[in-house]
Amino acid sequence: MIPLSEIRRAAGILQGKIIRTPLVYSPTFSKLCGSQVYLKLENLQETGSFKLRGATFKIQSSLGRLGPAGVVAASAGNHAQGVALAAGRAGIEATIVMPEWASITKQEATRGYGGKVIVYGKSLEESLTRAKELAAEGRTFIHPFDDPLIVAGQGTIGLEIFEDLPRTDVIVASIGGGGLISGIACAAGALCPAARIIGVQTALCPSAHLSVREGKRIRVDAGRSIADGISVKQLGELNFPIIRESVHRVVLVDEEDISMAMVMLLERKKLLAEGAGAAPVAALLRGALPLPSGSVVVLVISGGNVDSPLVDRIIRRELVRNGRIMRFTVHLEDDPGCLARLLSLVSQRRANVLQIVHDRSGRDLPIYLSRVELELETRGPDHAADIALALKNAGYELLDRSSVPYRIS
Repeated sequence: MIPLSEIRRAAGILQGKIIRTPLVYSPTFSKLCGSQVYLKLENLQETGSFKLRGATFKIQSSLGRLGPAGVVAASAGNHAQGVALAAGRAGIEATIVMPEWASITKQEATRGYGGKVIVYGKSLEESLTRAKELAAEGRTFIHPFDDPLIVAGQGTIGLEIFEDLPRTDVIVASIGGGGLISGIACAAGALCPAARIIGVQTALCPSAHLSVREGKRIRVDAGRSIADGISVKQLGELNFPIIRESVHRVVLVDEEDISMAMVMLLERKKLLAEGAGAAPVAALLRGALPLPSGSVVVLVISGGNVDSPLVDRIIRRELVRNGRIMRFTVHLEDDPGCLARLLSLVSQRRANVLQIVHDRSGRDLPIYLSRVELELETRGPDHAADIALALKNAGYELLDRSSVPYRIS
């Protein structure tokens, strides 16, 4: 366990060097579970995630003992940016090894914070191996989670939660390698032993879930997840015993749970969270959290670094899945007024046309027909079903309805 005195020392060093992120009440999520739900918004931290805390404390605590060539780290995103910014502020060089699949956006963000980026490795393990080779050349290796100074830095989140909300009953945080939840658990254990700590993992990478169940560190093969920040194949050696002793439960969520949580955070709280950051909300929406009625719950939104194209795909997919986007194709007589009549019917049903494709020259079309593909914004499945029934009653045959979550009887 990391002593509270060390976490308090981290808080003193971090003061003025990081943002003390807000803790906000959510009426929406509170109503869903019958508890008082608050969100700890680490997605609003500089660099967009909690990782800056641990990286800053590690580097600031090690000044004078760092390698002559600065520091080196391996990361696909958040840790990379945290180390780059923390090192730059300390006036030292940071070399960051990123795997080949790391997004260009995150590579450029890391460079923007002053890091020297080396793209190497088809997996994060290969990137870590290369980073350790570079460490042997006079650089200090900064581990993303398996380091007591990193854990103490992340533990300052727990300090802030209990300072702002002393009667917190439950804290829910995502688990990758275990640095975040280890630090929070150490702080909670000293400040409020009765508080329950719950971890959340993606079902595609259940390393912590299996490790706690089996009583030993388990290495898993990770599937590709939108929660890439917590797709860590094995818990850290330091982190596992803390999690085993102090985390009360580890629950799993799937990809649909996570995407739904990301969209709800955007729509209801106007918050952009990455998949790993939205995982605690996903667990709440899934009903996976054992929450006593009326309890005070804090969900840690650990990060907000997600590529814009992925955000667009997640939003559109979620809207299609819950019936708020309706897509269909119809064939029309290629006569004046036919398209206008179709659009008039859609307008009467108060649907909004998002996209329209009007094809009059397809090879598979008879000469007297045109094909119209429509994408509509609706209020939900009932509204979509009403539109579909109105189209059927007007004589239209809806084709290619595989993405529409309803059927016309």
